[in-house]
Amino acid sequence: MSKKLIVGLTVVAAVFLAAYFASPVLAVRGLTEAARTGDEAALRQRVDFPAFRASLKDELNAELMVRMRADPRSDNPVLSGLGMLLAPSLVSGAVDAFVTPQAIASMVRSARAPNPVARPEPAEPSEQERDTVRQSWAYRDLDTFAVTLTNSEDPDQHLALLMERRGLFSWKLAGIDLTAPSEDDAI
Repeated sequence: MSKKLIVGLTVVAAVFLAAYFASPVLAVRGLTEAARTGDEAALRQRVDFPAFRASLKDELNAELMVRMRADPRSDNPVLSGLGMLLAPSLVSGAVDAFVTPQAIASMVRSARAPNPVARPEPAEPSEQERDTVRQSWAYRDLDTFAVTLTNSEDPDQHLALLMERRGLFSWKLAGIDLTAPSEDDAI
């Protein structure tokens, strides 16, 4: 093989790998900018709403079950069982109605988990709100990229938005993780 061919293939491979591994960062920046400006059309393009809703339902149901089991008032096993039976239905309906482009924008701007009881305000975020949210990025696997949002006013609470690869260089927001990030989550 000629030396020019080897150099050319090496350059092509390096450019491909750089684009492959940098593409989620660009997708996150696009999502963040769309959330900050309130661009609903851009948010609709960057979010897989059915997958995101399913992920949020799973997370909220798991959190609700943990809270119900830990509640000292749950002495009556019949009432506790009924609550655990009905809770997923209530969460499902609330999430289906709640998850909109405005709700996604509110989560990205505030780094706070969604509250299905209150509708998000479509108002422009304040300068203070923009400055309080910190992002950290990590691959969870080759096709899942997590952007963990932390509000500096509440550093113990984390919100991880999970971007999933769609094709070689395209990414969509498809999940959420409400648990605190751990060292084992990133590769």
